[in-house]
Amino acid sequence: MASSRSARRLRSVASAAVTAAALLLAGCSGTGAADGAGDTSGKQLLTIPREDMGTFTRNFNPFSPKVAPMTQQAIYEPLMVHSPADGKDTPWLAGEWEQAKDGRSITFTLREGVKWSDGKPLVAEDVVHTFELHKKLLGGFDYLDKVTAGDGRTVTFSFNKPFSPALYEIGGHYIVPKHIWENVKDPAKDTNPNPVGTGPYTKIEKFQAQSFELRRNPDYWQPDKQRIEGIRMLAFSGNDSANLAFTNGEVDWTQSFIPDIEKSFVAKDKEHNHYWFPPTGAMINWQLNTTKAPFDDPAVRKALSMAVDRDKVTGVAMNGYAQPADCTGLGGTYDDWRDESVAASCDWTKHDAAAAAKALDKAGYRAGEGGRRTLKNGKPFTLDISVGSASSDWISVANIIKQDLAQIGITATVKSPDWASVQTSYDMGTFDTGIVWSGNGATPYEFYRGAMSTKVVKPVGEKATENYHRFGDERADALIDGFAGATGKKAQQEKAVGLQQLFAEQAPVVPLFTGPEWGAYTDARFTGWPSEKNPYATLSNRSVTTVLVLTSLAPVKR
Repeated sequence: MASSRSARRLRSVASAAVTAAALLLAGCSGTGAADGAGDTSGKQLLTIPREDMGTFTRNFNPFSPKVAPMTQQAIYEPLMVHSPADGKDTPWLAGEWEQAKDGRSITFTLREGVKWSDGKPLVAEDVVHTFELHKKLLGGFDYLDKVTAGDGRTVTFSFNKPFSPALYEIGGHYIVPKHIWENVKDPAKDTNPNPVGTGPYTKIEKFQAQSFELRRNPDYWQPDKQRIEGIRMLAFSGNDSANLAFTNGEVDWTQSFIPDIEKSFVAKDKEHNHYWFPPTGAMINWQLNTTKAPFDDPAVRKALSMAVDRDKVTGVAMNGYAQPADCTGLGGTYDDWRDESVAASCDWTKHDAAAAAKALDKAGYRAGEGGRRTLKNGKPFTLDISVGSASSDWISVANIIKQDLAQIGITATVKSPDWASVQTSYDMGTFDTGIVWSGNGATPYEFYRGAMSTKVVKPVGEKATENYHRFGDERADALIDGFAGATGKKAQQEKAVGLQQLFAEQAPVVPLFTGPEWGAYTDARFTGWPSEKNPYATLSNRSVTTVLVLTSLAPVKR
């Protein structure tokens, strides 16, 4: 899929889609595709495709679920940037911070001289207003008691309990200007068409349904890092059309899944075409809606998991780019948190169709005529696997699972409408099963909270923003709270082991494979990209580290 839970892509198989993509590029803003593909005047725009957006809406409201791309990466900025690629924390709008020894507060000190793009200074009240607005509009930050501006440059976040993950959750949050947003009548619905931000590229130009440009912020606090002229975003209806443009050299940087990337992209220009897929702490899960029988039964969840051939999923559907999961749910950047004894203690993430069938028999879901299984009420054991039509890789994953389930007498249907429809079914709890990108952060706290905490479980019909499978265990709550309250890794590790044991016992979700951070680029027109040798950021163009890339690139001038 893509590299975030909301990334969505359409599989375009008709030749008409290819033709449409070519026409789109030919007609995109300004000078068109020739500029995007070949300009090395030094004034060229960094061109980025969005394979999950067939059209753009002029909505630069960072609080909106329909926000335009680059809003939270190029227009608004965070207090600090944590990079999972090298584990480093880079001061950004805040030059420094101090965490209380008891874990109950953090004080950030803002940099001097930072201005908004309308020329007004960044002040501590902007930070206070941002978090008040976020809590009002989006909720969350339950541990946050109050945010206080000490003076023009210091902001203290006070917690109602010790909370060690707060540094990354708060530090990585974008900041908006109070003097703008306090005058917005309905901040939840306002589209903020002409945004005012502190980021390097805030000026909107040539906005069209399928393309728009971002140009330099004239008051940026790091003018020496605004080496590129601007950014051009292009809308595509799916992986295939976006990848065609990329492999043809018509765009510079993608975060799309590209099958057989060595042959389809690198081989076309080995000198300039590169990719890097560093692991993240995220896990790609098959989530089963535990509000529905039989998915409320851990024995069934484990049996379904055993039916899945993860080697085939990762080798075929994911082109060998990912690693199969184990029953701790941890992988990638969380490898050093994994307790190997827990991983070795259970077998429900190992492919064994015979064992899966036997487990279902034992649980009361027996095979009948023609080998087809039935539920306890006598109805056929069938299920849907929901995944957005944009995600060609995840559709392949779902189809492999479908084939695996057929071997144990279960009929699965892969449902792939547009991602908006799928997301709504996740949010409201109406889906059967789906392929979902887990939460992740600097520690496994976010992963286990999103998988097992009762505090994030929403009833069916009420919108969820995580834990779509709606599983909660009070034992997990105690361990998660203990993890958050611990100030050292040794104490956190003890809680992490308990969480792994509980995860292995309950199988709240079915972990499939580690989530690599897709990223590929050509350096024919821009240099300074992150790489395995220079891992200052990931190659994500839709994460908090994106701003590190935007302020590191330089144009090629010939």
